[in-house]
Amino acid sequence: MDITIHTTVLPHTDPDASLAFYRDTLGFEVRSDVGQGKMRWITVGPEGRPDTSILLAPPAADPGVTEDERRTILEMMAKGTYGWILLATPNLDATFEGLRARDAEIVQEPTEQPYGIRDCALRDPAGNLIRIQELR
Repeated sequence: MDITIHTTVLPHTDPDASLAFYRDTLGFEVRSDVGQGKMRWITVGPEGRPDTSILLAPPAADPGVTEDERRTILEMMAKGTYGWILLATPNLDATFEGLRARDAEIVQEPTEQPYGIRDCALRDPAGNLIRIQELR
C-alpha cells in the first residue's frame, strides 16, 4: 500500500487567534478559510509542502455531539489534553528562539528526552499542545 498523511485536524476556539498563530508565529501558509464567525474551517501548512496540512476546525461541530460532550471537549482543550501534534525541524534551537521572539506560549524549552529525541513544546491559542522535534 502507498498511504500518506495528508491532513490532520486540530480544534480551535478562536479562529482569528488560531489563524494568526499558525500563519504568523509558525510561518505556515493559509490554504483555505471557509465558514464564518466561530464556525470556520481553516487549512494551513508548511510552505512548499502542499501534501501536508492542518485543518483548524471548530470543536464538536458534529450535530451528533451532545451538549455534555461539547462541554467536556472544551474543558479538555482548556487544559491542553484534547488536541496535540508533533512537528519537526532541522534546527530546533533557531526555531525555538524564533517562537520565543514571537511570544509563543512555551511549555518546555529544548530538551534531550530519555527516549532519544530532542524537542520543545508550546501551546496554540486553543490550548493544543505542539511538540517540535529536532530532525537528526
